[in-house]
Amino acid sequence: MNNLLLVFLGGGAGSIARYGISEFVKLRFRASFPLATFCSNVLSCLILALTIGYFSEKIGANASLKTLILIGFCGGFSTFSTFSYETVELMRSGNTMLAFINILLSVITCMAIIWFFTRQTY
Repeated sequence: MNNLLLVFLGGGAGSIARYGISEFVKLRFRASFPLATFCSNVLSCLILALTIGYFSEKIGANASLKTLILIGFCGGFSTFSTFSYETVELMRSGNTMLAFINILLSVITCMAIIWFFTRQTY
């Protein structure tokens, strides 16, 4: 199957999942912290890490499935631009400490997930 179509389909599904998490968090939590973006990014890293670390033997050489999941879905599901925007807005609104907590928590958590679940592949 054409890689562009796989990225398109995976990205669309990831974007819909991202929107669903955003709506879920908006209805259930009231916080200054950008929880929906944090959850989407962490879950995306978990899916990416599990795909690489645990399912790579099952997926094997299926480049199409990897393209669909890793580039398409995870690319549409995670959101660095929203993370950056929300962090800057926290700073602009005077929540500088919360902005730095967001940066540290997001980067450390996501990198730790990737490190932990993919360590067997290196």
